[in-house]
Amino acid sequence: MFDYLRADIKAVRERDPAARSSLEVFFLYPSIAALFWHRVAHRLYNIKLMFLSRMISQLARFFTGIEIHPGAKIGKGCFIDHGMGVIIGETAEVGENCTIYQGVTLGGTGKDVGKRHPTLGNNVMVGSGAKVLGPFKVGDNSKIAANAVVLNPVPPNSTCVGVPARVVKVDNIRVKDELDQTHIPDPVSQELCKILHRVHSLEKELEKLKKEGKENENI
Repeated sequence: MFDYLRADIKAVRERDPAARSSLEVFFLYPSIAALFWHRVAHRLYNIKLMFLSRMISQLARFFTGIEIHPGAKIGKGCFIDHGMGVIIGETAEVGENCTIYQGVTLGGTGKDVGKRHPTLGNNVMVGSGAKVLGPFKVGDNSKIAANAVVLNPVPPNSTCVGVPARVVKVDNIRVKDELDQTHIPDPVSQELCKILHRVHSLEKELEKLKKEGKENENI
């Protein structure tokens, strides 16, 4: 457990420029308190002490504003920045070195049984206010933009934005939209072009017939 604590404190020091010392992080950062007590609650949950584990998680929620179900699995080096309003469901899994901002929900849709919540790979960043809902995986090194609503699996090394969220970058290369919102084809214009092309073809055929008619008259 203390290895996890050291890794969590190190993650804060590396990712938060406002963190001045490990002592400050340990005593004053709600992320550290929430994760520490979650790991205690998770151990109790694993040995079926459900009431006690849930009581600890609710006390941590009261003092930090971060609600983590004791059944959730969270890897080393997780940093919950600011943290107020973060909700992590019972069957959620968070990989190592993830960053989660305030207002994030790792939740379910209410339609699934058993595994109901998402799995975050390693080094995933979830922006403030984002909702990741459902029993699917967000791949390693991916980024979820602020206020995005993710309802489908996200491949590794991706950037996801929007409501509902869509992948806009993979391996730092922009993904071409299925429908270009800037250059949407105009069906009326397309049909007019077809008609003009047909008229032009008929005019050529008419000119050709006229020439052939004059040549026959001369004969």
